[in-house]
Amino acid sequence: MSGPAAGTAGAATTIDVVCLGESMVTFLPSQPGRLADVPSFGRGIGGAESNVACALAAAGHRAAWVGRVGADGFGDHLVETIAGYGVDTSAVRRDPDRPTGIYFRTAADRGAGAHEVAYYRAGSAASAMSPDNAPYEELFAGRVLHLSGITAALSADCLALLRDLTALRPGRPLVSFDVNHRPHLWRGGEPDASVLLELARRADLVFVGEDEAEEAWGIAGAEAVRAALPEPAVLVVKRGSAGATVFAAEEGGTPQADSVTGDSAPRADTVTVVPALRVDVVAAVGAGDAFAAGFLSATLRGLPVRDRVRHGHLMAAAVLTVPGDLTDPPARDHADRLASLDDDAWGRLRLGPGWTAADRAPEEVRTP
Repeated sequence: MSGPAAGTAGAATTIDVVCLGESMVTFLPSQPGRLADVPSFGRGIGGAESNVACALAAAGHRAAWVGRVGADGFGDHLVETIAGYGVDTSAVRRDPDRPTGIYFRTAADRGAGAHEVAYYRAGSAASAMSPDNAPYEELFAGRVLHLSGITAALSADCLALLRDLTALRPGRPLVSFDVNHRPHLWRGGEPDASVLLELARRADLVFVGEDEAEEAWGIAGAEAVRAALPEPAVLVVKRGSAGATVFAAEEGGTPQADSVTGDSAPRADTVTVVPALRVDVVAAVGAGDAFAAGFLSATLRGLPVRDRVRHGHLMAAAVLTVPGDLTDPPARDHADRLASLDDDAWGRLRLGPGWTAADRAPEEVRTP
């Protein structure tokens, strides 16, 4: 099997995946329309890395979330809610001087022109994360350390922390990095494109959307993305409705440096292309985080690359068929049955609300 199985650094650890990042309290509208017209909001939580931790814990893995929240009621809500999914929150730090971040969003999908998001996270407790206050022992306690480019955008201190965590060192766990390009978060300072490329090249497992690679780096196509990111042992290029392409380095392969330019050339790869599922989408939020969680779950279990991607698609489909960012994933045996279908049966699947019910066999999942 090509690519890392996430087992070398943590056979004796008690945590499978540690996720570091900012989680915020989310205010969800009571009705569609402009933020200016919405009369009331319901409260939820949001945060790419905590979403991954919650999904992994719900899928039966030992997950921890490490972050920094204010010593306020919103911080209490975040920690209690995330812990309620079975996530270890013991390493979360409380900041007495900075608030917990919050944001409001409209009901429209993120890709829709009418979608609005209002963030109140500048100067948040999470933006104060740094190499000086990070709990390194807890961060390196798992088999996998999952990070994202969102954290790097929060502050210079947060970027310094991510650079330190992705540096090669003895005993470093497998580093998973979701690019998560958010242009609106990068205001001044270092250019987002070069920073995200730098961090991705230092990781072992990278998730990046084909669209965000083009937006951030001007790179079009999965092969071109791999050429720009030769170092990660596994590169997952998400291609929307076209599925995902995974480049997994062959065992023992290392990037070769060009003798003239010094640039690294791609190592020999096994390339796996997995079509996406057809999904009756309820809300297009949280799918990328769920995909990462599904892929990581299957990686922890040592499944083949094709099945890792299929579990990513299935976990994303679970979230896409509910209104919020988080939901209970399908039972493991249910997901395994679907992931093991032959290519024709996989291509015929169409998943809608309620498909994750444990008593539904593969042949009962709605097909055209």
